[in-house]
Amino acid sequence: MCGICCSVNFSAEHFSQDLKEDLLYNLKQRGPNSSKQLLKSDVNYQCLFSAHVLHLRGVLTTQPVEDERGNVFLWNGEIFSGIKVEAEENDTQILFNYLSSCKNESEILSLFSEVQGPWSFIYYQASSHYLWFGRDFFGRRSLLWHFSNLGKSFCLSSVGTQTSGMANQWQEVPASGLFRIDLKSTVISRCIILQLYPWRYISRENIIEENVNSLSQISADLPAFVSVVANEAKLYLEKPVVPLNMMLPQAALETHCSNISNVPPTREILQVFLTDVHMKEVIQQFIDVLSVAVKKRVLCLPRDENLTANEVLKTCDRKANVAILFSGGIDSMVIATLADRHIPLDEPIDLLNVAFIAEEKTMPTTFNKEGNKQKNKCEIPSEEFSKDVAAAADDSPNKHVSVPDRITGRAGLKELQAVSPSRIWNFVEINVSMEELQKLRRTRICHLIRPLDTVLDDSIGCAVWFASRGIGWLVAQEGVKSYQSNAKVVLTGIGADEQLAGYSRHRVRFQSHGLEGLNKEIMMELGRISSRNLGRDDRVIGDHGKEARFPFLDENVVSFLNSLPIWEKANLNLPRGIGEKLLLRLAAVELGLTASALLPKRAMQFGSRIAKMEKINEKASDKCGRLQIMSLENLSIEKETKL
Repeated sequence: MCGICCSVNFSAEHFSQDLKEDLLYNLKQRGPNSSKQLLKSDVNYQCLFSAHVLHLRGVLTTQPVEDERGNVFLWNGEIFSGIKVEAEENDTQILFNYLSSCKNESEILSLFSEVQGPWSFIYYQASSHYLWFGRDFFGRRSLLWHFSNLGKSFCLSSVGTQTSGMANQWQEVPASGLFRIDLKSTVISRCIILQLYPWRYISRENIIEENVNSLSQISADLPAFVSVVANEAKLYLEKPVVPLNMMLPQAALETHCSNISNVPPTREILQVFLTDVHMKEVIQQFIDVLSVAVKKRVLCLPRDENLTANEVLKTCDRKANVAILFSGGIDSMVIATLADRHIPLDEPIDLLNVAFIAEEKTMPTTFNKEGNKQKNKCEIPSEEFSKDVAAAADDSPNKHVSVPDRITGRAGLKELQAVSPSRIWNFVEINVSMEELQKLRRTRICHLIRPLDTVLDDSIGCAVWFASRGIGWLVAQEGVKSYQSNAKVVLTGIGADEQLAGYSRHRVRFQSHGLEGLNKEIMMELGRISSRNLGRDDRVIGDHGKEARFPFLDENVVSFLNSLPIWEKANLNLPRGIGEKLLLRLAAVELGLTASALLPKRAMQFGSRIAKMEKINEKASDKCGRLQIMSLENLSIEKETKL
């Protein structure tokens, strides 16, 4: 995870030696391990590169990196497959070495077509005056752009700013392919032309599947002096996943349990599906490919075994390197179970469980071995990132937090402890008051969610920000203690609902348009996931100097699921708690999970109780007034108040 930025100016009067303070601060939040800026000037333009690195693998490589020919590279990504990166190597340097040896645009496209993993990048080719940039196929890493001063400057950045003058100008770079700008010709033409190298899939039958986003769609919200055009050579990136299997059954499907549509879901019903030999094979293949995806995402990390003997002796207990956004639902339970397979057994795993409550006091209640309720005097974590805590008064039993995700989270914890009793599972109860939510939305979160601006974006963005911050309590038999998760990697289950028909809208579409309509809905979900979810979640989680990783969106996982016919992934003739994400539920049973395999889908905003916490009569799709960017004057007042 890194914060990367390139500010380009075409007018000497706008040349600058540094980024604006607020943008620089936001970028540094993402990359706490090194910060560096680099200036590249030509007669007619100036590029200011700024990079802030979160070190996770190999040797710490400070960015921007520059070669002897003056090429500059900024990389915010992880290479999990496609290009070989040894455990002791850093993927930034490996990829830059390949890029520096590329002789033409075709070789650059071939290189990025091979990379599997999340990424966004900025690459300056000094000899040709080209600036390349883009995001991976799913848009798992954020990259924003804004164009200003009538074409005299533009900026690319992992994150934007929260000053009112800039707010509406920041937009997400579409995950439509790679973009290239000829900086020298821009000065001459006085207009910015973005050449697009789109994603395409070519089948064995030479059938080309075009990219979803058209040039006109991309250009729609850009200023008049910016245009997006197809690249002159008609070159493209190869899509990293196979197309969705749109096949429909030749005859009406026979369900194994045709008479259970109104029966509550039970484990016995799922067991019936496991008697089918073919289905059992598909389930095992799914477990295998998802397990490998999780393994890639939990092993590329510096661990205690890399320390010297003296350093290890000084460490009184192992710290968690991996955390999971954890509701106790099927997605997070399966990820946790698979993570347990690959993370060293003496290393804890943090389970981050967030709840929003109206009461100011947010201390949990626990039980002793005899089952009697205990009042625990504990320290409430500070609203900021400091580890200092302030003493809290004794809580009363009726203020015990019991939002839906907390209840299922605790039940899920018991299941995981039964599956892997030797593992230390840190169940982190993160309780957020109305006051804390409103204050930190204003000062830290609103600009991370934007340019997205709906009520739904506000709810999910705030919930993910507080959860991934990881400040809460550990509840154990011996009592309650304050805790802050310092795990740099945060696993999330996003992508499961989109691919396995987990949302209620999938059931509505199926009921009105059948399997064909359901297939189209899933295709649409995958096509828009970059703009709807992933950029926002990357910005929100990255603000804590942590990296979001998405096992369900691993290229091999998506290709496997795309290859299956829809009826092997979901059966919406069956009731909630079974029919949606059927394949994942069956995999959970095979992995030894119990009650969680039958939990119906519950959206994070409802499970954490942030939805409608502040305003009851609003819809998820409404524009959210709470996300309005503060003026500079208000920000100054806010900062003075903190002091």
